[in-house]
Amino acid sequence: MSVKYFLDTNIIVYSFSKKDTSKRKKAINLLDDALETNMGCISFQVVQEFINVALRKFAIPISHKDCLEFLHYALDPLCVLHSSTQIYFKAIDIADGWRYSFYDSMIIAAALQLECDVLYSEDLQHGQKIQDLKIINPFL
Repeated sequence: MSVKYFLDTNIIVYSFSKKDTSKRKKAINLLDDALETNMGCISFQVVQEFINVALRKFAIPISHKDCLEFLHYALDPLCVLHSSTQIYFKAIDIADGWRYSFYDSMIIAAALQLECDVLYSEDLQHGQKIQDLKIINPFL
């Protein structure tokens, strides 16, 4: 059975990690699988957050050229949801009902709108179900 899944920004960031090779390997495997099977996806927010971190917060920021290349070959094909007021309404409801931050709620709302079965994230509550979405920390 194929499971549609959503990758949180931290998964993409770990695919570049020089410090934690175990997390890097797992993140790369998830990213490669998402690109090969078309079962993984991200939203506009993940793209924005990743680019901000990669260009400004990596210990050694990636070059603009490398960032553009990664955007073209990895992020753009996975980005299947763009901004809408519907996402904001859903995120506010999630933030209120589940007590997640607004930005974490945006990630959850995007995964729900895309009808994902799994949301891979290190930052959210492992094992929690929100409607039909299960949050899984792939690094445990």
